[in-house]
Amino acid sequence: MNNELSIVSMIANASLLVQAVMLLLLFVSIGSWSVIFRKLFTIRAARIATERFEDEFWTDQDLVTLSEQLRLQHRDHGPMARIFKAGMAEFLKTRQQRPHEPAAMLDGSRRAMRAASQREIDALESSLAFLASAGSVSPYVGLFGTVWGIMNAFRGLANMQQATLAAVAPGIAEALVATAIGLFAAIPAVVAYNRFAYDIDRLSSRFETFIEEFSNILHRQVE
Repeated sequence: MNNELSIVSMIANASLLVQAVMLLLLFVSIGSWSVIFRKLFTIRAARIATERFEDEFWTDQDLVTLSEQLRLQHRDHGPMARIFKAGMAEFLKTRQQRPHEPAAMLDGSRRAMRAASQREIDALESSLAFLASAGSVSPYVGLFGTVWGIMNAFRGLANMQQATLAAVAPGIAEALVATAIGLFAAIPAVVAYNRFAYDIDRLSSRFETFIEEFSNILHRQVE
C-alpha cells in the first residue's frame, strides 16, 4: 500500500487526462517561478536606482548639468532618471522654440514626464497578468483533474464484486494529487502578484510625486 500511495506511483498510475492536467500545471508552476524571480530582480533594481537618483537630484546641482551628465553616462540610471530626462528634454526643446510661452514649456514637460512614467509602469507590470491568471485558474484546473480521477475511481468500483476503501483509496489519492499540484502552482503566484503589485504601486506614487516636485522647480525657474 505504501508503494502504491507514493507520489511517483500515484502520478504514474493516474489516468491519461489527469496526467495531462498535472503536466500542464507543472509548466504553469515553472513559468510562474520564472516570472517571480525575474520581476523580483527587476523591481528591486528599479527601487534602488530610484533611490540613488533621488539622492543625486536633490544635491542642488544645475538641472541642465545633471541632464547632460545622465546623457553622457552610458549606465542605466533607472526609471526616475528616464522620466527626468524626458521632462527636461521637452522643457529645453520648447524653451528654444517658444521662449516667451512659459505655460507651453511647463505643460509639455509635464506631459512628457507622465508619458515616460506610464511607460515605466507598463514595463514593470509586464508578466503580472500571467501570475494573476496562474493564481486564479490553477486550483480549478487541478480540481478538474481531481474530479475526473475520482469519477474513474468510482466507475472502477462498479466492476468489483466487493467494494472496499482499500480498493478505491489509490484512485482517489491519485486524483487528489492534481489538486495539490494546482495549489502548489497557485499559492506562490498569488503571493508574488500581491507583493509586486504593492511595490509597483509605491514606485508609481514616487514617480507622481517626483513629477509634481520637478514641475514646481521648473515653474520657479520660468518665473
